[in-house]
Amino acid sequence: MKRIQRTAGTIVGAAVGDALGGPFEFSLPGTFGARFPAPGAGGEMAGGGGWDPGEATDDTQMAVLVAQSLLEREGLDLPDVFARFQRWTAAEPKDIGLQTEDVLTNGMPWDLASAVHFQVSQRAAGNGSLMRASTSAVRFARAGRAATMNAARRIAALTHGDRAAWEGTALFHELIRLVLDGVDPLAALPDVLDLVHPEHRRRYAAVLAPDWHPDRATEFNGAVWPCLGTAVWALRTTGGYEEAVRAAVDCGGDTDTVAAVTGALAGCLYGLDAIPARWTGPLHVPLPGFGDQVLRLPELVALAERLDAAGKPG
Repeated sequence: MKRIQRTAGTIVGAAVGDALGGPFEFSLPGTFGARFPAPGAGGEMAGGGGWDPGEATDDTQMAVLVAQSLLEREGLDLPDVFARFQRWTAAEPKDIGLQTEDVLTNGMPWDLASAVHFQVSQRAAGNGSLMRASTSAVRFARAGRAATMNAARRIAALTHGDRAAWEGTALFHELIRLVLDGVDPLAALPDVLDLVHPEHRRRYAAVLAPDWHPDRATEFNGAVWPCLGTAVWALRTTGGYEEAVRAAVDCGGDTDTVAAVTGALAGCLYGLDAIPARWTGPLHVPLPGFGDQVLRLPELVALAERLDAAGKPG
């Protein structure tokens, strides 16, 4: 499989999962499957809950903002990423995580805002940094294991002061890098877990174990651990992109983000062509605060190609 199939599959796959799951956010497990019981029958990208059919949520919107910063600034410029997040927040997007919103509006500078939030709240292990990591994972994949995991942690720390969120995002970055290099991500998990900070390794090992099931989660899947665990579970227990994303949405709860993370991993593994055209057709990503920009499939594929090219040595 050509690399562009995998890089585009990562970014488009995340966006499709996000748009498919958005209307089912906070639903009970089984809701999606009850409404759409027959895979391949169509009609699933129906919208609802304030979302138009195919409209991507804050997950993909923030991922695109990260991508645009990486490309325009020719590398990781954390103050610029933070400023873009703030501009987007000020435009009142349809949805934004409570924790992320607080960090971006608490008046603190980019390098203190999340740390101060965490110091006060002691709650910052949400999946809000994981949800937006598809684009940065593609950009830093060619730089190698240490570089991509370090970049993931630094970008995550802009809005999440709890290291648990950093480690989950770093794990995701590394899994994408491995798939892009043709490595089986599930077989590589034991080695990847060795790279997680010791204080967080046990908890990630539990949710990424082969026998783990979302029913065993000890937190709502809006937390980073069960979100990543559910995505890996969906990848492990299914055999294709559509099946994996359907399984993720049908878990209920934070369906847009769980499906976005699942969609990125499955899209990377199975490639862009495995994503149903009936889902990519209506897909669109508005960017509040940035004019009339709306990215659709061609723009997302081009974005993936540019991010991968930007990561090449030299």
